[in-house]
Amino acid sequence: MAPTWESRLPYRSGASLLPVLLPLVLLIVVAVAVGSWLQFTERQALDTVHTVGSQAADRVDVEADVQRVDAAARELALRVRVIARGTLGEEGGTAPVADLSLQTSAQTLGDLEFKAHERLTIRDVQVAITDGSISDYPFDTYETDIEFWAQLDGKQVPVRVLFSNSDTLFSISATPAPSGQEAAGTALRLARSGSLLVFAVFMMIVMWALAASVLIGAWYMTTRREGLVWAALGWMAATLFALSAFRNNAPGTPPIGCVMDWFAFLWAETVIALCLIAVVITGVRTALQHDDRDAGTTGPMPR
Repeated sequence: MAPTWESRLPYRSGASLLPVLLPLVLLIVVAVAVGSWLQFTERQALDTVHTVGSQAADRVDVEADVQRVDAAARELALRVRVIARGTLGEEGGTAPVADLSLQTSAQTLGDLEFKAHERLTIRDVQVAITDGSISDYPFDTYETDIEFWAQLDGKQVPVRVLFSNSDTLFSISATPAPSGQEAAGTALRLARSGSLLVFAVFMMIVMWALAASVLIGAWYMTTRREGLVWAALGWMAATLFALSAFRNNAPGTPPIGCVMDWFAFLWAETVIALCLIAVVITGVRTALQHDDRDAGTTGPMPR
């Protein structure tokens, strides 16, 4: 009778995998749902248009859209599109009936001038931002004011401002600011977007996780007297330099010395570097001891 061979590995039925698969599937569904909700809310915020100013039929509309926020230079790029409504404009509001002067607040670098009967072209202006520091990245916030008032042929005319944001790295909240009778202004508060904040916090967690992994590996090799394990040393050195490149990929180009550095990056680099040095010193001492022991056991052959 031929012998029968039984498998040494126990067979896992489909029912035994359910306790593992169900939580995994549930975790994936929850993660996708939360991510979809965050993306939808950020998209809604980017599509929001804040309106402030006069609702008169004869007015000047100013569509101001934030193109880019440069926190390092402490300014934002604002794209301005002007439309002359009612009797103030001609050709569907694309040209003023007289010389149009659009004056701005002190934070805006430069006023806008348009000639009579000429097309109102889109202009880009720079706006200074205050009350914040990029060294607080990714938790930095800023404030600024945007105000417009218009003069047509030297006479003050009503203004309405339609403000929006197109910079995905920043979320901007706008509140109407007190201004003159014919002016329109809004106070802006700028903060890092939710996606950037989540990603930056995730990067800090990864930095500490990598540092902890290297620390555990170094503790194992130094306590077990493993000697110079070149594969482990290569992994630690690669982690040391890869962490620097990983940090430089943070969105928004944070400067050295920001909150991210002091919360995670600098300490993680310090831990990994010290672990690498400790493993090398311990490994060299262990290797030298092994060499001395081998030299003592293999003495000269007796005659």
